[in-house]
Amino acid sequence: MLALAPGALRRLTAGKDVVLVSGTNGKTTTTRLIAEMLTEVGRVASNDTGANMPAGLVTAMISERRFDYAVLEVDERYLRTVCRQTAPKVVVLLNLSRDQLDRNPETAQVARSWREMSHEVRTTVVANCDDPQIYWAASSFPAVTWVAAGTAWPHDSWCCPSCGASLSRVADLGHWSCQGCTLARPRPHWRLGTRSVTFTPEKTTFALKVALPGRANLANAAMALAAATSLGHAPELMARRLERVRSIAGRYEVVRFLGRRVRLLLAKNPASWGETFETISTSAAVLIVLNARVLDGRDTSWIWDVDFRELRGQAVYISGERRHDLAVRLDIADVEFKIVSSLEEACRLAPLGQLDMVANYTAFLDLVRELRSGRQT
Repeated sequence: MLALAPGALRRLTAGKDVVLVSGTNGKTTTTRLIAEMLTEVGRVASNDTGANMPAGLVTAMISERRFDYAVLEVDERYLRTVCRQTAPKVVVLLNLSRDQLDRNPETAQVARSWREMSHEVRTTVVANCDDPQIYWAASSFPAVTWVAAGTAWPHDSWCCPSCGASLSRVADLGHWSCQGCTLARPRPHWRLGTRSVTFTPEKTTFALKVALPGRANLANAAMALAAATSLGHAPELMARRLERVRSIAGRYEVVRFLGRRVRLLLAKNPASWGETFETISTSAAVLIVLNARVLDGRDTSWIWDVDFRELRGQAVYISGERRHDLAVRLDIADVEFKIVSSLEEACRLAPLGQLDMVANYTAFLDLVRELRSGRQT
């Protein structure tokens, strides 16, 4: 399609309300939540499997054929190009952190590219103002909805993206400010609470009944609700559909395998691992599967930025093509583990109770395909 019609994205989205979602972590989940909410008011085309480059976007829309809304997650590198071609009503910017640096640009370069989009695209931006790089990138747009969604990984934004000086933070409140210039977190329009989100201008609070685990998914839900509301829909109407989403392209799904409950989790970089520890803290056992193919990024040095000491005391099993890299990292962290050849072996060795399988991208896809092929018993 793209070879024969390079302008396919522009033609497919003409006359449609387009929502684009980008960021390092949470794109697929936030996109799925927005799409679910908008099904309340119309037909939706969405790349809910995570295929977030132009070919995946086109595939999502020609598969749906007739739709009112296109809700699309977009790879960070392609966002500027896709914005030019789709004239989005809303662009959602979640967060920026290091990810696959052997083939992706530094986060500062991504933030600069997004900031420059304000001169090319007229759109409403929904942005996480607790991330300094996201704030700086979005602040040049004329219409911005700020969401205080929090950030569990501050380690890629210790310096001001504007002047380079150090940033000071009040972690519990999410506040941050530059010590060298006037850049600082703005007053948010939406503020995430424990299980709710508050629209601050009207001081109205909406419950976030989210079936997905962890605070990160509450943050994704808050961003999704703010995006749907930016299209003019009542937040009460949109919020009631959030709890219908129980898994995202296999993520968070619980399957039976060899008589055991296995929960499927994706963790592909230090930031996503920081969120995963909260989810797996009470698990009986954890299987970590690490690959390093092109889609994962060949460089696995990022595992040294993950504080695996959080796993001490749990039954840990490791597998995957780069299991020996992982073994060295866990040994340095004083985490006891066993190397296994498969999910089946981990299930047979693990103590009774739920087994959480945490894998990066290609390892996760391989295991989901295996489990869905009918091999589970």
